[in-house]
Amino acid sequence: MIQASDHRQIERPRPAGRSPAQVAQTILDGFNRHYALFRYSAQRAKTLFEAGDWRQMQQLSSERIEYYDTRVRECAARLSAELRTVATPPESGKETTLPPELEAFWQAVKTEFVALLADHRQPECAETFFNSVSCRILHRDYYHNDFLFVRPAVATEYLDSRLPSYRVYYPLRQGLQAALSDMLAGFGLAAPFEDLPRDTRLLARKALGALRLTLPNHATQRLAPDCQIHVLNGLFFRNKGAYAVGRLINHGTTYPFAVALLRRPSGHVYVDALLLGEDDLSALFSFTRAYFLVDMETPAAYVNFLSTLMPRKAKAELYSTIGLQKQGKTLFYRDFLHHLAHSHDKFDIAPGIHGLVMVVFTLPSYPYVFKLIRDRINKPGMDHATVRRKYLLVKKHDRVGRMADTWEYSQVALPRARFSDALLEELRKEVPSLLEEDDERIVLRHVYIERRMTPLNLYLRRASDAALDAAVQGYGNAIRELAAANIFPGDMLYKNFGVTRLGRVVFYDYDEIQHMTEMNFRVIPPAPYEEAELSGEPWYPVGPNDVFPEEFRYFLLGDPRVKEAFLRHHSDLLDPAWWQACRTRVAQGRIEDIFPYTSDRRLPDRLPATRAAHTSGAHHV
Repeated sequence: MIQASDHRQIERPRPAGRSPAQVAQTILDGFNRHYALFRYSAQRAKTLFEAGDWRQMQQLSSERIEYYDTRVRECAARLSAELRTVATPPESGKETTLPPELEAFWQAVKTEFVALLADHRQPECAETFFNSVSCRILHRDYYHNDFLFVRPAVATEYLDSRLPSYRVYYPLRQGLQAALSDMLAGFGLAAPFEDLPRDTRLLARKALGALRLTLPNHATQRLAPDCQIHVLNGLFFRNKGAYAVGRLINHGTTYPFAVALLRRPSGHVYVDALLLGEDDLSALFSFTRAYFLVDMETPAAYVNFLSTLMPRKAKAELYSTIGLQKQGKTLFYRDFLHHLAHSHDKFDIAPGIHGLVMVVFTLPSYPYVFKLIRDRINKPGMDHATVRRKYLLVKKHDRVGRMADTWEYSQVALPRARFSDALLEELRKEVPSLLEEDDERIVLRHVYIERRMTPLNLYLRRASDAALDAAVQGYGNAIRELAAANIFPGDMLYKNFGVTRLGRVVFYDYDEIQHMTEMNFRVIPPAPYEEAELSGEPWYPVGPNDVFPEEFRYFLLGDPRVKEAFLRHHSDLLDPAWWQACRTRVAQGRIEDIFPYTSDRRLPDRLPATRAAHTSGAHHV
């Protein structure tokens, strides 16, 4: 997928002992092993949900992220040894051409691989795996797009599982409540429902109430003859929740929905909420949350279905949210190249306050930012390796809807003519080690790509009083939820947070994050004498992980409007006792209830026990 800066080749021995067909089969076997383990993880998630083992659920979600790279390394190591290929750069100054026999060999491998995908259920993911293995075997100066799947070779628009990927119910024929009951029972959870008739009655009432608001004026009945419920076969598991995802078709209109299932300590499952509409589903499948665990034989069928529910969400993001982030990277890059070919604006420095760690630039016509680590980081103890570890921590951590996911790329070639002069000057000055240039291209050796948001500091500056109040409340909630998930943001300045399309406040500067359990939240001791308070130096010892929440007011509350809103909603965040109590809960292994929907999406008339379960430490956001 990534275009290299040139494609020169040195003489090598012809691959011996393996035919193109054997190499292709080896790569496909490696992918099949990966996908079998991927599906097993989702099947384990179902068991963990039924058992209420939330700690293992989070660990499984984190560990699964490493599966793909592990299988790629295994497959590449095996082939490299068998083919006797060595991934070394060409000799300096050599202008040798690609040996015809090696070019023919790798083109034959690709052709054989395509033939193996004729009846495959994950062909698009297998093609991405082929690219990953090929690029690991051959040095980037040796491969070119003839050897890779720059475009998909197998169409997936109408690909489906051996059994259809979604089930269909007819509410007008059997009744809406009965259809919902059959739908939920059809997931085959081993844990019993607490009261399925009660929950489906409440679900039906809530769904019909929403339908009444959207029916056309000429409609004479709530459910039309064409009314159908389509629901994907697999439950979507994440943290403490399981979600049935589907669509209701009525009067020719599609209504996306998701039903949130939770489990009580007693082991019983109950319906907690009904999410309706594209915005609710977009929040559920947000780039700010951990990847779902869902068992899919044919991921393309799931993504095509989800695209009908969230047409504004790119398929690259949908693949990532269901745990296939490498396929998401592939699709994102294809979409990006397509956009470059059909636009003419220039990459430029991103607006806002420049950070000390990252150079950030953007393409105004594309809703993403590009982040490169500066060569010289003006922060003690901070270097490239540390920053990359922080980003990996976020990738594998529960992001609780408050940290943006990123795509990490190497050797990204972009047209030089599309860079503004100011950006080129900035890159040459700040990231020369990550830059290669020629007359045609700029190659970025390492870059993070992230969804573009409005920086919170800029948002607050021009917000109305009502919008500012909501944003400050969201900012404090983001800090609370990150802390509950064992993340201390470190640098909590407003410039390090962004506001999404749906108005959600999200953290996106990760170079100073640490686990809450690593921090020491302290009270500022009284000054020993009056002059000490006037000194520019603290009169008390400060350890490397010491934090004094009382000091937050000095760099957060300079704006009177922001100060008034912050103190009204979040004054306790200035109290060390709040942070100490939160740290204690995290250290004890407590996993808070933080769900991706607001309280008004919950079913009415819940039992008192349900209310009690959500009054302490629970967040529906």
